[in-house]
Amino acid sequence: MRISELMHTDVKTIDADECLRSAAERLTTSSLGALPVTEHGQVVGLLTDAELSLCSTVHGHDPDVTTVREAMTAPLVTCSEDEPLEAGERLMEAHHLDRLVVVDAAHHAVGLLRLDDVASEPRTLLRPGEPLEHLSLYS
Repeated sequence: MRISELMHTDVKTIDADECLRSAAERLTTSSLGALPVTEHGQVVGLLTDAELSLCSTVHGHDPDVTTVREAMTAPLVTCSEDEPLEAGERLMEAHHLDRLVVVDAAHHAVGLLRLDDVASEPRTLLRPGEPLEHLSLYS
């Protein structure tokens, strides 16, 4: 199975220089809980709903002034849509991720691969009952 067969293609992106309020508004209409962050069309980071929450509420940053760049995770681990699913699993395990941004040859975001989708697939490297403590749920 290829990553393109399991990834979510309804991915919304956000520019690194937009404010956190714009990111929050975009995240409210997304069921994926994360936005790939772009700069000149290229993926440069990932902003999760947890990171947005931490930055704007816990750390007290003004969401109208603070940019996405200040809250995003970077550098970003990505995978190609043409890679086998096992390659994505290995990246998730090696980097303790629960999401991977899927990119095309031009490094544009074309999808998002989530751990829960991979784990529900019967032909993955993960086995039923296998402990997942090594994977972060808040990446």
